[in-house]
Amino acid sequence: MSGLTAFKGQRVHLVGIGGASMSGLAQMLRADGFAVSGSDSADSATLALLRDLGVDARAGHHPEMVPGAGLLVYSAAIATDDPERQAATRLHIPQMERAVLLGLLMAGYDRQVCVCGTHGKTTTTAMIAQVLSDLGADPAVHLGGSLDAIGGSVRQGSSGLFVAEACEFNRSFLHMPVSFAVLLNIEEDHLDCYGDMDQVEAAYLQFLEKLPEDGVVLALGSDERVLRVLGQLKPRARSLLLYGEQPGSDYQASGLSFDQRGMATFNVVHRNRVLCQARLSVPGRFNALHALAALAVAHHLGLDMDSAAEALAGFTGAHRRFEHTGQVRGMDLYHDYGHNPAEMRAAVDMAVLQGRRVIAVMQPHTYSRVKTLFEDYLTCTRKADITLVTDIFAAREVDPGDINSQMLVAGMREHGVHAIHTPDFDRTEAWLLEHGRPGDLVLTMGCGNINLLNDQMQRNAALLDHST
Repeated sequence: MSGLTAFKGQRVHLVGIGGASMSGLAQMLRADGFAVSGSDSADSATLALLRDLGVDARAGHHPEMVPGAGLLVYSAAIATDDPERQAATRLHIPQMERAVLLGLLMAGYDRQVCVCGTHGKTTTTAMIAQVLSDLGADPAVHLGGSLDAIGGSVRQGSSGLFVAEACEFNRSFLHMPVSFAVLLNIEEDHLDCYGDMDQVEAAYLQFLEKLPEDGVVLALGSDERVLRVLGQLKPRARSLLLYGEQPGSDYQASGLSFDQRGMATFNVVHRNRVLCQARLSVPGRFNALHALAALAVAHHLGLDMDSAAEALAGFTGAHRRFEHTGQVRGMDLYHDYGHNPAEMRAAVDMAVLQGRRVIAVMQPHTYSRVKTLFEDYLTCTRKADITLVTDIFAAREVDPGDINSQMLVAGMREHGVHAIHTPDFDRTEAWLLEHGRPGDLVLTMGCGNINLLNDQMQRNAALLDHST
């Protein structure tokens, strides 16, 4: 409770409470005895769940909810002119960004395992959470997604161990205490807030330098940017462990192979000693590396490795991470939260392992990201048979007028990608229903609202089946 004792007994109001992180924080605050209220732009199943837990969670702007609160917490997407933030300013109610609150909650724990990197954070954090929970380590968990094995995006724990996804956007992870850092990769993203990759690497270095003298870094040994950051760490007594496929790694995935569905099997080797054999239920090479990192964490924490591997074999993924959402007219619909080219490329790589025709549906996210990573977007779905591109999801940004999805499609075609502009959900659905075939794998990708296309198609298909 360190840092939050001043607000004990008071109500905490969360603006943007429907997000995965914010809703999880609301649940943690509630479990710690705080009264909690909040608002979000639209009603959702998440708001309904929070209301069932006793949280006054409403859709829309509700500045009348702010008076009487002891603290207002807002997500990074909530601007200072938001009506509820303005009400808090007028009433002199303290305000705190989401990442600051998470850091304060984590500070009340003895040990913090923080998973950082450009992509794979949610999946790796979820893998660690499932293994530690199944093996009785009783961790507290905060995810940027939802995991059935822990009942959502958070888990209350009493062991003094906190496992969290450490997001680099807006330098959020610099608010988090850390004793064990898992560094997955460093790639181009969020240049709208960093400016260039030098500043991105500097932020990761700053995060790792928060580790105490007895802290641990577990990092991917094949990533050049990761190694460059590690090389700049000040000489201290921290433990530095590398993982990967390459011989000589502290933790190596040895004998890595894939079955016909793309599921990996490999031996976990620690300094020339085989610890266990891992057999995964999620596809792809990236997931194999994420699993290796999760098992390395379990080993460093002293858990039985055969039991850890068995627990990980039951991991079927966090929601919105290469998640199978259903079937429409014989087409299997999948969704992946990936929103930068590297993540989209990884998701397509997983899809093609199934040996089927793959139709990628890309929802580009934010104008600034598309502009800075434009060239990478042009080829990230090259392995898909067809790529449908919706209009750019603006999120927190205003259309600058100098970038659009038509430009992406034109560039993709120049690079040999079979790309088609389907601006909105209705036209994307219409294209898929007209041109899709039974057996196709349709993969929607993005962190905006593209997952709702999957819901829309299944809902419309159910209505059609019912009417006939």
